[in-house]
Amino acid sequence: MSNQGEKAGQYPFTKGIYEEMYRSRKWTMRQYAGFSSAKDSNARYRFLLKQGTTGLSVAFDLPTQIGFDSDDPIAEGEIGKVGVPIDTLADMEVLFDGIPLDKVSTSMTINSTAIILLAMYQVVAEKQGVSSQDLRGTVQNDVLKEYIARGTYIYPPQASLRLITDVFSYCNEHIPNWNTISISGYHIREAGSTAAQELAFTFANGIAYVEAAIAAGLDVDKFGARLSFFWNAHNDLMEEVAKFRASRRIWAKIMRERFGATNPKAMMCRFHTQTGGSTLTAQQIDNNVVRVTLQALAAVLGGTQSLHTNSRDEALALPTEESARLALRTQQVIGFESGVTNYVDPLAGSEVIEELTDKLEGEVFDYLEKVDEMGGAVKAIELGYFQNEIGNSAYQYQQDIEQGERVVIGQNKYIDDQDIQPEILKLETTAAMEQLKDLMSTKAGRDQDSLHVSLAELKVAAQQPETNLYPYILSAVREYASIGEISNTLRSVFGEYQGQ
Repeated sequence: MSNQGEKAGQYPFTKGIYEEMYRSRKWTMRQYAGFSSAKDSNARYRFLLKQGTTGLSVAFDLPTQIGFDSDDPIAEGEIGKVGVPIDTLADMEVLFDGIPLDKVSTSMTINSTAIILLAMYQVVAEKQGVSSQDLRGTVQNDVLKEYIARGTYIYPPQASLRLITDVFSYCNEHIPNWNTISISGYHIREAGSTAAQELAFTFANGIAYVEAAIAAGLDVDKFGARLSFFWNAHNDLMEEVAKFRASRRIWAKIMRERFGATNPKAMMCRFHTQTGGSTLTAQQIDNNVVRVTLQALAAVLGGTQSLHTNSRDEALALPTEESARLALRTQQVIGFESGVTNYVDPLAGSEVIEELTDKLEGEVFDYLEKVDEMGGAVKAIELGYFQNEIGNSAYQYQQDIEQGERVVIGQNKYIDDQDIQPEILKLETTAAMEQLKDLMSTKAGRDQDSLHVSLAELKVAAQQPETNLYPYILSAVREYASIGEISNTLRSVFGEYQGQ
């Protein structure tokens, strides 16, 4: 399978998607952040930009992820806990206050409500005088993995696929430099999958998205060039490097051989990497610095386009400024001091790396064949196939730790009786009350007639399967419609998905 004569920047891109890789430019150094309020999160983004981060990465709170306003009873106790609460355009304006959106690349980890948050981002840019043509970044927009591994879905799969392809179609014309989906293996790995399952199940979802886009009349060579992926980085350095290399080769073959893509950019597996959250331990948290360094190095040796390094204290709480800075410095030391960026695919030719790359490729295509036999990713999700496979792998992994067959330093070997507890970030309890107060003020100050018209037009459009909903959501966002109001309008047409 491996081709020693292959060059980086050429099909099937095993060695990298660009000929010079990091010799010409470093990867985008992102730090994922969002908490308490838009104001607090804005302050953290400004801090990270001053520390040298080259891209923003937004974490949203749970109500925002599943389409509920902060004043909905279901949101009580969750406002601003795992990310920033965004109820209306007003919050998005605060979140990016003073941050020029034509100068930064922004990644938004959002799925079921991705189309709404992207519309809000676009309007904030307009208010800054920035054309949508100049926006750069990524919206995760990968709902299928929510049914598999995370659970922040809202609508049934087919309705979710419609919203995803609507984003593809709109961005093709209006936001051309935006990555319209980040097909995510990260959460599949966090749920307990193996490296091969992470690739296979993610690519199965990717195939479903490409099929849906083609069915919607989109050109694979055009929308395919804006697809991106999101991988996890775990501790097995050699396996992880091979995984990243294999991912490029596999996707290139899928796009060319299965879908007939001819544009090289549509065959490229461009990916963001985040170090493994599930590998962090609450015990002896300084060990996490070493783990993250190894994982980040694997991502760089494997040719990532973008990287987030987890902070040492994230097994205990959201990261402090000090630990977030150290996580960013880890990337910077690798990038500017280690010397590995002077070489393209520096581990190529190693028997271990080449054999592992081939082995993972074979395992992934075996899984994809099984999924095809079931009728594709959506059917496999409905049958519980992905979920069961991941569950079995997660159980085996935990058994190996408990039986001592897999060593975790500080947890099942070299344990300290008196583990020192560090200072952790404590969120202000007043932030949630301030969010509710601001939301009430925003809702009271809107043009109610225009708001109701925009939501009524969205509902009519949702009842017409051929209609792209993005422009209607954009109109509602401009009227400061809330994420809950827009989501509830769509719920009234699409219904809600009830998981197994």
